[in-house]
Amino acid sequence: MTASPLLSASLITKSYTGVRALSGVSFDLYAGEVHALVGENGAGKSTLIKVMTGAVPADSGTLSVAGRPVAAMSPATSRALGIAAIYQQPALFPHLTVAENIAFALEPSTIWRRIDWSRRRREARDLLARVGADLDADRLVTSLSMPEQQLVEIAKAIGSSASVLIMDEPTASLSGPEVERLFEVIARLRSEKVGIVYISHRLEEILSIADRVTVLRDGRTVGTHARAGLQRSALISLMIGRELSAIFPKRRVPLGDVALQLRNVTSASAGIQDVSLEVRSGEIVGLAGLVGSGRTELAHTVFGLTPIDSGDVLVHGRSVRVRSPGDAIDAGIGYLPEDRKQHGVVPEMAVDQNVSLANLTAVARGGLVDRARERSQAQRYVDQLRIKTGSVASEVESLSGGNQQKVALARWLAISPKVLILDEPTQGVDVGSKSEIHALMQELAERGLAVLMISSELPEILGMSDRVAVMRAGTIAGVLSREDATPERVLAMALGH
Repeated sequence: MTASPLLSASLITKSYTGVRALSGVSFDLYAGEVHALVGENGAGKSTLIKVMTGAVPADSGTLSVAGRPVAAMSPATSRALGIAAIYQQPALFPHLTVAENIAFALEPSTIWRRIDWSRRRREARDLLARVGADLDADRLVTSLSMPEQQLVEIAKAIGSSASVLIMDEPTASLSGPEVERLFEVIARLRSEKVGIVYISHRLEEILSIADRVTVLRDGRTVGTHARAGLQRSALISLMIGRELSAIFPKRRVPLGDVALQLRNVTSASAGIQDVSLEVRSGEIVGLAGLVGSGRTELAHTVFGLTPIDSGDVLVHGRSVRVRSPGDAIDAGIGYLPEDRKQHGVVPEMAVDQNVSLANLTAVARGGLVDRARERSQAQRYVDQLRIKTGSVASEVESLSGGNQQKVALARWLAISPKVLILDEPTQGVDVGSKSEIHALMQELAERGLAVLMISSELPEILGMSDRVAVMRAGTIAGVLSREDATPERVLAMALGH
């Protein structure tokens, strides 16, 4: 470590309309270090990043770069000082090439100048090679996968001579091999003395790659700890301020009749072939498999987002034709999608409006939405699901990620479903919210709801499922009981061994 930090934040405070987001937070980062920043949603991580990158000004406190105080941090100043941030959703121009996107970050914004295309491509290729990305510089960004887009973002940051790289939930949408590849890139950057601020809800990653961990809680610094010797249970306790006895509060529930039955369901457009599966009332069936195995595609097919070519869908023994989401809702099937921000909630709309979206007739009177009835329904679910919001009239985008997920769940509970499909229900939420969502799933099962849960997190699959169905190549490779479902058996089925 160098004598002085690359980046230092000292006693930072920040308030929004009377709400204290940061209260005397301190954080520092050294060259060649991975310093993890952890905390529940709403702990202040995002606000601290915004302060460090100049997106918002601090009310008080000091920012220093390479030992020198910065009087007024702005986005332009931040970039000039070598600070770059990579967010969960890459900020790239989708209809431009990789080389053009990289050039936007590196080349001067002069109106009248001739573009040296060969040099632009050569520089892009060199930067991509430095981060281990085997990409054609002439490919359109819209054709890239999420991991590939993140590598382009990292290449941009390196090209701009960033000495401080802030990575916000970089692995949220990555599979296991893709995560390993990203870690290799991080190791390469560390060897080049780049300091990395690493933010993730995946504590296993934190304990794997971080040198130090700073914990925020309720806008305050709880402490900074060396990663060596730090246990997961202790880290969770620091984050939530209490012992977390069970992240997976699974209890046995007496099972009822078969609520959802799939018989030889096939959809060519979804890549689903000959899927047969049953989920009983009160049962949580975990749907496991590798990325590309067809889990989300099966959910889309059952919910009517993609057409069924052959096979049958039965709800409580009655065959239903699911040609659209409307048909699925009428049959009593709800679907909480994987992408919360794009399909789960409408961020600009209020909590009560989001809750009523899937069943407007329940809050309508004379063909018009009865606002009092809509607010009353929303308040019922806010209380029931323990959604933290100032009011049901608050915009959903003002809520933390875990509470946004609860709003999305409330929407489907409002249709009184018989079957609920949950696709990555705890993706991108903190460990405290994850525990609350798992508790809600358990409560729903105890009320007799049939739950089909898709998850990429094997501990979640094993911790919350009564049975585990493993998908491979668009079909069910096998079904395991809770007792027989081990990580080795699930992975063996997923790989086809």
